[in-house]
Amino acid sequence: MARLVSLFEIMETTEYTKPQKPLGQRAYGSIPHLPGSRRGPADKGLSDQQSSLLTEKTRDRHDIITVQEKLDGSNVAVANIGGEIVALIRAGYRADGSNYEQHHHFARWVDSHRPRFAALLQPGERVSGEWLMEAHGTRYNLPHEPFVAFDILTGNARAMAADVASRCAAVEIVTPRVIHVGGALSIEDMLAMLEPSGHGALEYVEGAVWRMERKGVVDFLGKYVRPEKVDGKYLNGVGGIEREPIYNWHPSLASAESIHPESKP
Repeated sequence: MARLVSLFEIMETTEYTKPQKPLGQRAYGSIPHLPGSRRGPADKGLSDQQSSLLTEKTRDRHDIITVQEKLDGSNVAVANIGGEIVALIRAGYRADGSNYEQHHHFARWVDSHRPRFAALLQPGERVSGEWLMEAHGTRYNLPHEPFVAFDILTGNARAMAADVASRCAAVEIVTPRVIHVGGALSIEDMLAMLEPSGHGALEYVEGAVWRMERKGVVDFLGKYVRPEKVDGKYLNGVGGIEREPIYNWHPSLASAESIHPESKP
């Protein structure tokens, strides 16, 4: 009679390679929330002092705050690892090994734009941004390509906002619309300045990201998300509902206009 073989024995006798993180870490962390921002169960908030500096009064003239439109897609990155241009998902794994189709498209898109990323990034640097191919909680009629870059990092050190913008502009990579640069900006004033979207949002823009810079260093970031925003409402499986993907951009389509002819409600 044949002996049953356990899963443990199979794993012991079969070569098994666990996916590795090329950076040895996550590609991007989490940005803490400002008071009143909609949070998920694992989301963290800024301290009262940090929130006050961003929205009420800065310390002195050395505090410079940049506020940008927050985008709603998949957080991804492109890294220069020893001269190799590598597409990554937020968790730090290679995009071409992801379980999600949109990340495989991202990997192929990066490969087709490899010279631009090679010109943008020095070895050891990565650019993080939003991959807007598939609608998550906001639909877009994109006026530009589907990747929007919001940070250039070396390890955990961020480049200054002006450097990110100028370096990306040099290789024609889009960065988020800037709402404000200067002193503190209240949430109320931000909301009054937020519309219309600079990226073709067909619904209300979900919020904004504050970036505190001081004496040539990025001190900290904070974000505000509208309380009524529903995460991933267009994604398959969210809320137990099966859905067909809604694309803001797809390589097989001539333009995003053919996907979302609707005007903003």
